[in-house]
Amino acid sequence: MITPWDVSEDVDYKKTMEKFGIRPFKDVLHKIEDPHYLMRRGVIFGHRDFENIIKSINEKKKFAVVSGMMPSGKMHFGHKMIVDQLIYYQRYNVKIYIPIADLEAYWARGMDFEKTKKLAIEEYITNYIALGLNLEDTDIYLQSKKDVVKDLSLKLAKRVNFSEMKGIYGFSGDTNIGHIFAPILQVADILHPQLEEKLPVLVPVGIDQDPHIRLTRDIAGRSKDFNFIPPSSTYHRFITGLLGGKMSSSKGDTAIFLSDKPSKSLKKKVMSCKTGGRETLEEQRKLGGIPEECVVYEFYVYHLIGDDKELKEIYNKCKSGELMCGACKKHCYEKIVEFLNDLSEKRESAREYAKEIVNNM
Repeated sequence: MITPWDVSEDVDYKKTMEKFGIRPFKDVLHKIEDPHYLMRRGVIFGHRDFENIIKSINEKKKFAVVSGMMPSGKMHFGHKMIVDQLIYYQRYNVKIYIPIADLEAYWARGMDFEKTKKLAIEEYITNYIALGLNLEDTDIYLQSKKDVVKDLSLKLAKRVNFSEMKGIYGFSGDTNIGHIFAPILQVADILHPQLEEKLPVLVPVGIDQDPHIRLTRDIAGRSKDFNFIPPSSTYHRFITGLLGGKMSSSKGDTAIFLSDKPSKSLKKKVMSCKTGGRETLEEQRKLGGIPEECVVYEFYVYHLIGDDKELKEIYNKCKSGELMCGACKKHCYEKIVEFLNDLSEKRESAREYAKEIVNNM
């Protein structure tokens, strides 16, 4: 079972899509005039009702994007993908909502409210600004302080029972009631923009968040008195951790954090990461590498190389045996350092703005 709090290190995306009715994103890609590079490269691999968002984009009509955060640790490159997508949607007629799930963090992770708020300021919102997200028409809020969301969650709670919640999330008898109620708050986060104006809502997520999407769509369908439009969603692949498996804030050796500084330890992480190389240089020159299994190549695809032609050249050189893993890792480290140095400067100017935003909530 995949839940927002427990996901396998090795997700079978195809099987999950078939089981829960997630549709391939490639089937709608041709309908998008200027798709994000994550869409073009198949990193965004699935969707529900994304046609509604394409229609709004093509007709220049307003839509909303909801993307929550539950600050539980430092922000790493895997988290960056969401921000990249939010920045992309800001070129259109969009209102973005970013709930800070401090209530969920308290119930599900045992984090106190002040710690969650501090992490939200110093890590997440600071990085969102530094990465280029424009917050002028963005509603960032703490769940615990947003009365309209809390009120809506109470009204929607009667539309679902414990058997359904257990079936979706696998809750056991010893799960605290707050944790069980947390998904209803997520539903209210996603649907509350429609209380002001009936417009399509998009939620870009990883596959671990799909239980929230399914529950929201079910509750929206049952809430005839509200006349909600069921939310659309897109699904992106998890970035692989440096040693394989899933990149995780709680496992520092698997991740590169956005607050990392260039150092010997960072270089060691990159130079020691899992690749698609062969056992010997001779074998790699003869057979070529396997970029599909390489963490370094994945960093290029997800984050470090924007030009598709340049990316294809690296792929071909790896497959042909012309490019060796050592040189490729070194190039990757140089690009990461360039990115982190630039981001570090922007983080300094963003920090006070982030603090101001949260303190005014």
